[in-house]
Amino acid sequence: MAISGNPKKLARDIADGFQSLSPPVLKKYSPPDLKVILTNITIVKREVRQIQTPIDDQQLIKAKNMQISRLNQAEMVLRSYCKKMRIQI
Repeated sequence: MAISGNPKKLARDIADGFQSLSPPVLKKYSPPDLKVILTNITIVKREVRQIQTPIDDQQLIKAKNMQISRLNQAEMVLRSYCKKMRIQI
């Protein structure tokens, strides 16, 4: 199944917590689609890390850290799925 919509939007949804990746979800995608998803996850992760947050705004710091955590977890799930299925990414 091809990626429906913009892959960067999918990565943004993962960062915001609206979408999550799991092995049953990843079965729908072809190896090139998985590579595109992984690339966009790393792009969005880089964008989130670049956000400057004031030291005294703890809610903003927590939100930023949660986004990075969700993206790291999605990347780890995607890489382990590809390794298990022997998909080169």
